[in-house]
Amino acid sequence: MTKDMTSGNPLKIILLFSIPVLLGNLFQQFYNMVDTIIVGRYLGEEALAAVGSTGCLMFLVLGFANGIAQGFGVMVSHAFGAKDFRLLKHYVALSLMLTVIVSVLLTIPTVTASRQLLLWMNTPENILTMADDYIKVIFAGIILTMFYNVLSGILRGIGDSKTPLYFLIFSSILNIVLDFFLIVTVKLGTAGAAYATVIAQGVSAVLCFFFMFRKFDILRTSREDYYMDAVGVRNMLSIGIPMALNYSITAVGTMIMQSAVNVFGSSVVAAFTAASKVTSIATQTMPTLGTAFATYCGQNLGAGKYKRIYEGMKQGFFLCLFAAAAGAFICIFGGRFIVSWFVSNPSEEIFTYAMQYLTIASWFFIPLAMIFLYRNALQGLNEGLIPMLSGVIELVCRFAVIAFIPKSTGFFGVCFADPAAWVGAGIPLLITYLLWKQKKQHQHLNH
Repeated sequence: MTKDMTSGNPLKIILLFSIPVLLGNLFQQFYNMVDTIIVGRYLGEEALAAVGSTGCLMFLVLGFANGIAQGFGVMVSHAFGAKDFRLLKHYVALSLMLTVIVSVLLTIPTVTASRQLLLWMNTPENILTMADDYIKVIFAGIILTMFYNVLSGILRGIGDSKTPLYFLIFSSILNIVLDFFLIVTVKLGTAGAAYATVIAQGVSAVLCFFFMFRKFDILRTSREDYYMDAVGVRNMLSIGIPMALNYSITAVGTMIMQSAVNVFGSSVVAAFTAASKVTSIATQTMPTLGTAFATYCGQNLGAGKYKRIYEGMKQGFFLCLFAAAAGAFICIFGGRFIVSWFVSNPSEEIFTYAMQYLTIASWFFIPLAMIFLYRNALQGLNEGLIPMLSGVIELVCRFAVIAFIPKSTGFFGVCFADPAAWVGAGIPLLITYLLWKQKKQHQHLNH
């Protein structure tokens, strides 16, 4: 079930690897979508706005955790590409140990400060308690979420993108059952949606762990693999920390965006929440490309096959164009229909605000696709600094639009903050990859 991406047709290998990842990403969205739909329909518009208002805060913390998890997977792909299975087992063991440490360090402060963080984000008073009930449970379950993502990253690092999907499908079904039970029957409110998500991901993590150790000899660790060595920890964190910080920097930008939206009241917050869900669904091919190319570049870098990296990245650029076109089509022609999934009897005002954002965002999906492709590819190539700095550029661009656009433009003006961030970060990442390629080609000519 492992997949060696260092030989064979690059486009075919990338597409075959990507299909399970795409389905997995869609099911991941399904988790959040089901929460949102059930909350919106059974608990009302204010509860929907409450859950939606926590989105960027959740991304800030869980994004940091999952960025580290992806970094661990990249190191596994390097060892797998180099066929160094002894090092691979040590990286697996080290990933599990570091996951426990990082999750504990993240859980304690976030659970304690959740309400204050929501206050800093200008969360409307009428939805503050419901938002805090939701996010506190999500933060308490960080260790379960992170373990699932670490295990999935390890499996993808050895080319297995199917196993994480199977467990995610199971967990998605469990999530739906728990949503109805905890929200509709037990009546736990917004906290019920959070409990359903955390429990479902925990079950997925446990199942994935036992399956991985039973089925893959190269991942079956023993006691001697579990030790903390300075070189191993540095290697893991040198990739994981920049990826984690990149997620967090991006999340700070979305928090600024959410804070700007919050001042317009709960109706606009609900519309923006629904529109954000639509863009997440429509653009799922983009993070899929990122995941695939991080593994592809990581394995081929480990194997020293630079020409395959160049060939694969060329194919990736054209896949970017396709992903952007498909995402725009879904948003513009299916946006109104999908928005109606999340709000029971949505008003025309909600439709208007949601479609305003979706239409503007759709015109800028190409640089967004480039961010996912080139950021992940560069991280897979051990070039973590520029991808992290691209997150800073995103943050600055988003803040600049919100801070300097005339207040008279209202929500319409705020809608340009995300596109400005995508253009600001996407183009430098493309240039950075081209310079990296030029540098490597020059080095190989001289040798």
